[in-house]
Amino acid sequence: MIHIGLTGWGDHPSLYRSLSKDKLFDYSGHFPIVELDTSFYSIPSIANVQKWIAETPNHFQFVVKAYQGMTGHLRDDNPYGTVDEMFNVFKESIHKFQETGKLALVLVQFPPWFDCQQKNVQYIRYIKQQLNDFPIAIEFRNRTWYSEKFMDGTLSFLRGQQLFHTVCDEPQAGEGSVPLVPVVTGDKVLLRIHGRNVHGWRNPGNNEQWRKVRFLYDYTNEELIYLKEVVEKLQQPAKEVYVLFNNNSGHHAASNAKTLQKMLGVEYHNLSPKQLDLFEGE
Repeated sequence: MIHIGLTGWGDHPSLYRSLSKDKLFDYSGHFPIVELDTSFYSIPSIANVQKWIAETPNHFQFVVKAYQGMTGHLRDDNPYGTVDEMFNVFKESIHKFQETGKLALVLVQFPPWFDCQQKNVQYIRYIKQQLNDFPIAIEFRNRTWYSEKFMDGTLSFLRGQQLFHTVCDEPQAGEGSVPLVPVVTGDKVLLRIHGRNVHGWRNPGNNEQWRKVRFLYDYTNEELIYLKEVVEKLQQPAKEVYVLFNNNSGHHAASNAKTLQKMLGVEYHNLSPKQLDLFEGE
C-alpha cells in the first residue's frame, strides 16, 4: 500500500479550514500519514502524544523522527542524565503510538558528517538494540554509504539488522547529500522528498536564512512523473511504501503530494471529515 503525506502538519495553509485551530485534524482530512518532526528537537510528552492520537482517525499513522541526541545532531549538552535515560524517555513517549497502531516508523536520520566507518556501523547496531521493539527507518546524509565500495554492504547490513531503508530525493551537492537509491530492505520503505534546491542545500553560515531556503522547491510534472515511477518500483518488493514531502519552505509540499497521489491513482478513505456541518442532524 502507498501512504502519502507531509513532514509536519502545522505549516500547510491550503489544507486548513478558515480560522481553524485544529490543524492536525484538518491535515488528517487530506493525508493518512504525517512525519512528527518536532520530536527531533525535543521528545514529546506522553500527554501530547495522546492528544495527537485522539485528534486523528483510527487508521492514521505517524512517522516519528528520532530525537537529535540519539542521532549525533545535538550541539548543546544532553538534557538527560545518561544515554540510556534519553532512549528510555523516547521509547516511553512513542509507545502509545505503537500501542494504538498509529506508529508507521521511527525515522533515524543521521547527520552529513556520519560517514561509513566501523564505529558508525556499530552505533547503528546500538540504535537497533535500543529501539528493537519499534520499526526503524534509517536515513543517511553522507554519500560514502552509497559509494561503489560500500553500497552493497550498506544495504545488506540494513537487511540483516531488519532496518528499513529511507530512499531520498534531494539536491546532489557533494558528500553531504545522497543519491536516490530505490532499494527496499524489508517489507516497509520510506521515500523522503526534500526538493532539488542545490544552492540552498549547503549551509552558508546563516542558519535562520538557510532553513528558509533549503527546502524551497516546487517539483515539475516531469519530476513528479519520475517520482511516480520510483514509488511503483518500490511497491513491487515492499508491502508498505511511505512517501513524505519535505519541500515546504514555499508551501509546495501539499500540492506536490496531491499531484503525485493523483498520478498514482491512489484514493484514501477513513480520513477526517474536511467540513463539519454544525447543523447536521437537525
